[in-house]
Amino acid sequence: MKELIVRTLSGALYISIVLFSMFTSREWFMGLFLVLAVITLSEFLKLVHLTSYLAYALLGLALYFLSYDTFEMNAVYVYLILSGFVNLFLLKDVLWVNKIPMFEKKKYVTVVLYIISGFVFLTLIPMVTGEFIPTIVVGVFILIWANDTFAYLIGKNFGRTKLLERISPKKTIEGFVGGLLGAVITSFIIFKYTNIYELWVWIGIAFMASIFGTIGDLIQSKFKRQAGVKDSGVLMPGHGGLYDRLDSIIYSSPFIYAFLEIVEYVS
Repeated sequence: MKELIVRTLSGALYISIVLFSMFTSREWFMGLFLVLAVITLSEFLKLVHLTSYLAYALLGLALYFLSYDTFEMNAVYVYLILSGFVNLFLLKDVLWVNKIPMFEKKKYVTVVLYIISGFVFLTLIPMVTGEFIPTIVVGVFILIWANDTFAYLIGKNFGRTKLLERISPKKTIEGFVGGLLGAVITSFIIFKYTNIYELWVWIGIAFMASIFGTIGDLIQSKFKRQAGVKDSGVLMPGHGGLYDRLDSIIYSSPFIYAFLEIVEYVS
């Protein structure tokens, strides 16, 4: 009971801080996610046993020049394509190899095109229309949280068939389907109370948040399994580290951003 209370309070504080920053100004939003990115990057570097001050400099430069004050959209698109390829290769490594190859060069590849890019495209999502609309990224977060919540509840009570037992023994196919349905149902609610996108767009985001969010969680689980740790950190009591909380949206944000860019182009 005590653990549940601690977990609930720390989760509520985290959500409150995130939502507050989103609805104040773009500067507050970027400032908070710079802090979150630094902490997450620190946890990831420890997980893969890499000491690098360069990684923090690259994070700051990428967030500033590719997100906050974009110097060239073509550079963003090239970065998006490269990030998509690396994320898909990470998925391939989860499915078909015993260990994700983490030699020095590949460590930097994952740092730049997986962790850093995840935050770059996450902070670009509210700017996808050309102006800062925090409701878009709030909607994405809500869909991620809805997927996680429904997947946990359905999986815990009705889960029988393991999704990928060697990576995450507690995840089930029933839980995954429940999370997907929960996200889709939530997308209807978001559509009803916002006037940003048509319903099919929010449903599309729900599918991507659920599918890619689950993949992101599995990838992080494999990193932790290789490192021999339960959590990426201890910052959030009852939840672990920030990387534990943001793994789904870090992985899914480039794909969601690409989807929204296509929607904007078509419309």
